Amino acid sequence: MGQTLRLTASDGFQLGAYRADPTAAPRGALVVIQEIFGVNSHIRAMCDRFAADGYVAIAPAIFDRIEPDFQSGYSPEEVAVARKFVANPDFDAFLRDTQAAIDAVRPVGPVGVVGYCLGGSIAFLAATRLNGLKAAVGYYGGAIAHFADEAPKVPVQLHFGEKDAGIPLDNVATVRAKRPEIEIHIYPDAQHGFACDERSSFDKPSSDLAGQRSLAFFEKHLRT
Repeated sequence: MGQTLRLTASDGFQLGAYRADPTAAPRGALVVIQEIFGVNSHIRAMCDRFAADGYVAIAPAIFDRIEPDFQSGYSPEEVAVARKFVANPDFDAFLRDTQAAIDAVRPVGPVGVVGYCLGGSIAFLAATRLNGLKAAVGYYGGAIAHFADEAPKVPVQLHFGEKDAGIPLDNVATVRAKRPEIEIHIYPDAQHGFACDERSSFDKPSSDLAGQRSLAFFEKHLRT
């Protein structure tokens, strides 16, 4: 359903991206931000699903500055390699590349951003720092608590797993306290990565409910 293309960021850097378009007139566009595993089969599948729901979906390859076209699976060995990409994350560069994706789909109509894992944190920062967005959704973003003093410019919805070993509920409580305007959902049986059907932590009931909430959120806020 989708195609690969090139984007150009504000500093002139060119990066890859995957874009999927709906078969009918789009209701808007979504920028889909990857986990630490690159624009892999899961992220491309998410773009395809959003396209099936009526949105143009584009996923910028935000690791291209480090290793072009990096893609990974979810074995322990692959996870260990992928984690090296965020040992000292350059969020400013990630955001430049996210802005390039936003700009690429602005002609379509209202634009939202949705991110997973690392992408969840970037989606939150995009809501606070970038231009051209109408709404943002973040899934299990571990750095959000660190940046919670920053006020979003657009409505934000966040999803966390109660059993996420990497994101203590104290962190979620910090986000709630500092950003009471944000819609936050916690899933009792969910671990980190619960929305990815390629991971052992996939939890279908939690994923389905989070997906329904995300689509309803975008439907509400991405109106022309």
